[in-house]
Amino acid sequence: MKQSLQLKLGQQLTMTPQLQQAIRLLQLSSMELEMEIQQVLDSNMMLELDEDEAQTFDYTAEAPNLPGTDDSAGYEGEAAEAGGESVEDYVAPSTTDDIPEELPVDSDWDEVFDNTLSASGPGSSGEEGSGEFENIHGSAGSLRDHLLWQLNLLPISELDRLIATAIIDALGDHGYLEISVEEILEVVRSGGIEVDEEEIEAMLKQVQALDPAGVAARDLRECLLLQLRELDADTPWLPEAQKLCEFHLNALGNREFNQVMRKMKLGQDELREVMTLIQSLNPRPGSRFSEKPPEYLVPDVFVRKVRGRWKVELNPDSVPHVRVNPYYASMIRRADNSATNNSLRTHLQEAKWFIKSLQSRSETLLKVAAAIVERQRAFLDLGEEAMKPLVLHDIAEVLEMHESTISRVTSRKYMHTPRGVFELKYFFSSHVSTSMGGEASSTAIRAVIKKLVAAEAPDKPLSDSKLAEILGDQGINVARRTVAKYREAMQIPPSNERKRLG
Repeated sequence: MKQSLQLKLGQQLTMTPQLQQAIRLLQLSSMELEMEIQQVLDSNMMLELDEDEAQTFDYTAEAPNLPGTDDSAGYEGEAAEAGGESVEDYVAPSTTDDIPEELPVDSDWDEVFDNTLSASGPGSSGEEGSGEFENIHGSAGSLRDHLLWQLNLLPISELDRLIATAIIDALGDHGYLEISVEEILEVVRSGGIEVDEEEIEAMLKQVQALDPAGVAARDLRECLLLQLRELDADTPWLPEAQKLCEFHLNALGNREFNQVMRKMKLGQDELREVMTLIQSLNPRPGSRFSEKPPEYLVPDVFVRKVRGRWKVELNPDSVPHVRVNPYYASMIRRADNSATNNSLRTHLQEAKWFIKSLQSRSETLLKVAAAIVERQRAFLDLGEEAMKPLVLHDIAEVLEMHESTISRVTSRKYMHTPRGVFELKYFFSSHVSTSMGGEASSTAIRAVIKKLVAAEAPDKPLSDSKLAEILGDQGINVARRTVAKYREAMQIPPSNERKRLG
């Protein structure tokens, strides 16, 4: 075997630690970014919060007339009708060039590093009130604790208390009894206590008398009847409501109104009054005890219309304000090769990389948000029905970025608009071809379906086939199965469950 040396040239993409850090920061949500910054502040002596909050980054931009947005020209007529105006060209601000690659030492830090990002989001500075939203809501406690508290106030024997506790332990999250009386009897007897079924039934009625009304019911019928029994005897239509729940609840659930009116000898207006009383009841009496605490969203981007132009700006509270500590930076000596000085140099370089990554994240987020606003101006002016089809590739092509970068930027980032707060991914949707040769966004189609369902006749709801036919008349070619998929995604029940009294 003959050995030889060969020289080969090749290209290979290597992700440096700095690039990995920038990509990781790009995909973090606002809350995760705050946690990441706090960890870096704890580990890097060179970084500190900028208490002065010097504004060095341009957080505001007008939605650009970006090249490649084919619908811009066609939208001008719609915008004119809605009172909108065209927007000016936009060049995203760049601040990363202001940070020199090699920072001089043995000099005043403020002279060379006066352009810093600032940030102190909610809870990041540790000031009082930083967690006020999390502390506002009071805990309602569990349903079990609420019932046991009432049970302890009753003058009952220890045996009855034991049986009642077994019943309470068998309740589900919605307050229904999830096992039978026979199974409760077996549970109590397994503890060596001899009881009969009548005692279990008696204590079940005792638990059903506790608050909330309707708790410990075995089915919906019993739950509604328990709540009706708690009402005053002179409540209008109370006897009719009790009779309907007792004997005709299934027919009512199947929207068989004519059959119910015939069997109960009620007119349409009278049945409507009875149904109004029943609908005022709570079919899930234990639900208020199992509610999760509300989750608060902090928008990353604000969109406002100023003088006819849509302006995009970053939320100052979600943009981190950090800077290099000038005192520690002044301790670095150029000619000193000691371990302490080298450690300071390392921390300084890492601090510089981190601040650059934060600036890059803000710039990219602002660029992407501005491009989305430019493409979806019709939505902002006219509503969901004017939403344009948009995919990640469209924004990536306009901004000359990779689709994966756009995906990271739009993930768990939120935009505050005059129409509400939306995740950036909300503005991306697939398209359906129209009879005119154009395209319709799936979001716009869902909005049309929702509008048609809201305007349908109560006693003759539109079927999926009819909805598809109406959309076809409007030039939107969709199949019945597609309409059903969109309807289910919006949690709209089928036509037979939407039928109401006229």
